[in-house]
Amino acid sequence: MDHLRFSGLPLEQQSAALETFVRGEPFLMELLSFIRDEGLTDGWLVSGAIYNMVWNRLTDRPALENIKDADVIYFDDSDLSYEAEDIVIQRFNRRFAEAPVPVEVRNQARVHLWFPDKFGVEVAPLTRALQSLERYASKTHAVAARLLPSGAMEIAAPFGLDDLFSFRVVPNHVIENRSAHEEKGARARAHWPQVTVAPW
Repeated sequence: MDHLRFSGLPLEQQSAALETFVRGEPFLMELLSFIRDEGLTDGWLVSGAIYNMVWNRLTDRPALENIKDADVIYFDDSDLSYEAEDIVIQRFNRRFAEAPVPVEVRNQARVHLWFPDKFGVEVAPLTRALQSLERYASKTHAVAARLLPSGAMEIAAPFGLDDLFSFRVVPNHVIENRSAHEEKGARARAHWPQVTVAPW
């Protein structure tokens, strides 16, 4: 199987390929449908569950193999308490208690409250969920998808999709987060030896 067959193609073709891969994975479609049907404000499925699934499919592995979790983001600045966020988290935990991959839900309106403790860097509050993708340590990971009421799929990738389809993990220097880039890159290489990791 040619794992690089989508590398270098126009974004429109890469987006169409990505949508085909996502629609072909029942768990991800179930999760995307729940995000939409729950009316989660600015809700998206992001990062690893998407790009790892693509790498699995392109290297002829089971679609959900080596996927740590499925990250769901949303944006609700009406209540920045953890208690409000936890109500949403528990709804997803109940629905996906038996899921093949753990589901992790985070309100992006709260990121600035815990980011300094976790990463040692102060960040400004976000104004929308997808803005968080622009801060990821690796540009490759900045990919999101959601289902619209019509059933159409919307894909967001602020840095494009070519790094994903080229199996490249590329650093994003907007925040000093070298350790996260290197750790995620090493983990990717351990599971998908086809991956190359650009140095920080």
